[in-house]
Amino acid sequence: MTALSTADEARKPVWTLVVCSLGVILSGLDLFVVNVALPTISVNLHAHNLSELSWILNAYAIVFAALLVLAGRIADRTSRKGGFLLGVAIFLVASAACALATSVPMLIGFRVLQAVGAAILVPTSLGLVLAAYPPQRRAGAVRIWATATSVAVAISPVIAGPLVLISWRWVFLINLPIGIVALVLGVRWLPTVESNHEPAPDWLGSVLLIVAIAALALALVQGASWGWSSGRVIGLFVACLVTTAAFLWRSSVHRSPILEINLLRSRDFAVATLLTLLISAALGAFLLSAVLWVQDVWHWSALRAGLAIVPGPALVPVWSIVAGKLIPRFGPAPVVIAGCLAFGAALGWWALAMTIHPNYISGMLGGMALTGAGIGLTVPTLFGVAVSSLPPQRFATGAGAVNMIRQIGLTVGIAVLVAVVGTPSTNSGDLSAFRHGWLVVTAISVACALTAVLLRRTGQKAAQPPKPAAAGAGAGSPVPQTAGEHG
Repeated sequence: MTALSTADEARKPVWTLVVCSLGVILSGLDLFVVNVALPTISVNLHAHNLSELSWILNAYAIVFAALLVLAGRIADRTSRKGGFLLGVAIFLVASAACALATSVPMLIGFRVLQAVGAAILVPTSLGLVLAAYPPQRRAGAVRIWATATSVAVAISPVIAGPLVLISWRWVFLINLPIGIVALVLGVRWLPTVESNHEPAPDWLGSVLLIVAIAALALALVQGASWGWSSGRVIGLFVACLVTTAAFLWRSSVHRSPILEINLLRSRDFAVATLLTLLISAALGAFLLSAVLWVQDVWHWSALRAGLAIVPGPALVPVWSIVAGKLIPRFGPAPVVIAGCLAFGAALGWWALAMTIHPNYISGMLGGMALTGAGIGLTVPTLFGVAVSSLPPQRFATGAGAVNMIRQIGLTVGIAVLVAVVGTPSTNSGDLSAFRHGWLVVTAISVACALTAVLLRRTGQKAAQPPKPAAAGAGAGSPVPQTAGEHG
């Protein structure tokens, strides 16, 4: 082996981490960017029905959630490198198609295709990082990988503003240069990982999960306009219950289920997963309400709206570090409770202080800062509790399940906000409707805090969120100390 090839081999882990981080940045960037662009999209595509527009967000979250574990297992059985490159390619094609969409239904369809690509690239990227690094360096590598999405979320409002001023289509076109770089470097540097020949994943389970989530979201979004007692809405709720029961049954009997029911036998994993669902629902509703308020009610530009939202995401890494200092002393439960109450207080603040006339300093800023504290204390801690309560051989599966639940929570939160806020036609209606929405989010946050009492103190050290990998990096998902043992 030549000196050059030896040097190349030494650099492979670093390049693998760079490429995989670019991949997860793609999936994270679009969440906040599309939120900021939504009001502009509604004007350009002549769609002013909030129920219809919400599916631009919901369709992505539903399909991403349902396919996340399935796509990862398929890649494990075939090729992680091939799966990652395929996922990035699909995401790029879908992003270009989104930019060319001429109607909301067309845009929703291409967002579904984006979700397919994201569901493939996210789990395979983590598998590639773990395979590229020796055991003693894996935990640090995964910490860096995990910060990538949070960094993308933190900077996306600033990116979205100037792009939307040019055209909302640029919020999708921005993915192309990032993805092309990831593809070119991926072909050169990503390692080939041997497949593990697991049983074929449960395709029917994935279909049942998609139907269940879609039925629930559609019932919540359309309930006000169709009538909550109408046959269509009641039928959707029944369909959700039936398909959810069928999904859980399939998961209990299938050799390779989408959700391993055995994971829920771990009390901390089960509680942390439930809490993740609740706080994600609150987060999804908050994100959409913030963008709609500053652009539709205060009539701020996309650039100004993006800058207004920055303080919340910017404070997440700071409070994640604070959580890491508090957990060894107090355990995860008090930290999660404090975070949930802070998030609830933020939306309660908005319900009391917001006015139709812009009052950013006295009305919005304090609540936005509290959301950063709430998410920074809560989300990394819950992820750490969930994965540290599992045996090492189930870390990847458990992490996939938690991410799936997070996406479901975001979808439900968006649907709940749309159901509560509706489409007000007057300024006074705007204020009243949004206040009701913020109070609902506050109630969800308080319910999350009360549920967090069930978390045990055991395993708290493993649940500690990591420090950001570098100065200025966003808060990433925590990695237990056993992460370095995973293959």
